[in-house]
Amino acid sequence: MEYSGPDLLSDLESRIIEKQSELSEWFAEKRSSLVMPVYGSVDVRDAHWKVAVVDANQYPAGFNNLQSSSIGSLFRESLGDVNHVHIYPEAHTRNEAYQANLRSLSSFLEEEGYTVTVGLEVDPSADIVLLNNDLTNGRIEGIEIPIVPSQEMGWFRRRKSNHFRAVQPLLDEVAAILDIDPWLISTHWFVSEDKCLDKDTCRILLAAEVNEFLTHLQSKYDEYGIEGTPTLFVKNDAGTYGMGILEIQSGEQLLELSNRKMKKLTYGKGGVEAEDFLLQEGVPSALAWNDMVIEPVAYCANGKVGGWFYRANAKKGEMTNLNSPSSVFLQPDEIHDDSIANRRTHWHMLVSEIAMLGMALEAE
Repeated sequence: MEYSGPDLLSDLESRIIEKQSELSEWFAEKRSSLVMPVYGSVDVRDAHWKVAVVDANQYPAGFNNLQSSSIGSLFRESLGDVNHVHIYPEAHTRNEAYQANLRSLSSFLEEEGYTVTVGLEVDPSADIVLLNNDLTNGRIEGIEIPIVPSQEMGWFRRRKSNHFRAVQPLLDEVAAILDIDPWLISTHWFVSEDKCLDKDTCRILLAAEVNEFLTHLQSKYDEYGIEGTPTLFVKNDAGTYGMGILEIQSGEQLLELSNRKMKKLTYGKGGVEAEDFLLQEGVPSALAWNDMVIEPVAYCANGKVGGWFYRANAKKGEMTNLNSPSSVFLQPDEIHDDSIANRRTHWHMLVSEIAMLGMALEAE
């Protein structure tokens, strides 16, 4: 499947530059009224004709993929003048990539002068506990030291749809500043609730809703001269952890799901079975380097972008979810393409920092 359309983002990039002062004032006003996330990460998809954050993670676990960043100084802004930070990790600490993440996160904090400890047993001398555990299995009890981010943002309670619901009014406001269609910086989505996929009658109704949704997306494709078939991604609304993501292009595909695909879709981290599903517009990635499809990933602290890397995959197509074992991670300075660098500075930065505002609204 090949997607093509006008490079609207390049055509409209001058508007971000022209409106930079107004956008800066808008961000400052929003940030002043919210408690910004201590940290977070976002996955960005860039189709040339639209750019959107398709996933926002409150407890990022890929700090080892950041080789050059200003994330440490942003942690200093967020955590302040405490002395001892204790990182509360995931329980699966035998995972080497995750161990590398913890080492890098610790290093970024230590470079700012913090004393850092790591473990499921909290050091009583710590001033603050930094969660690096997505709390799929529930809250942590019995810790008297302040915990950030809020445990209420854990996957036992949080829903992906909460984020997209919170962020959409912000995207609408920025679209108005830039005088563009909000669809160019967002994704359409809806939620299927209460294990609908397990019930034949419900699934038939859901398939009809999917077809209606895809018809609307096709109208947007037609409006902007985009070639290709609109696609939806079906995701566990309570966090996927890279598992159970289904790509569909018709409601009928839901009706024809094999038992194997159904089991894979409904299986969640730690064996927690998915009940509600986010059905989200797929955004193709028009960005590529060395014959690999790439997508930018922003790592943020105190609500601002502090570092980037690119998820790259030679085995995946432009619409496919790139988060798989075949992915590799590239640094910005490894991609010698001025157009990608400009896009990162303007559009990718814009939607990433709007997403952090949305995450702050979620936490409220």
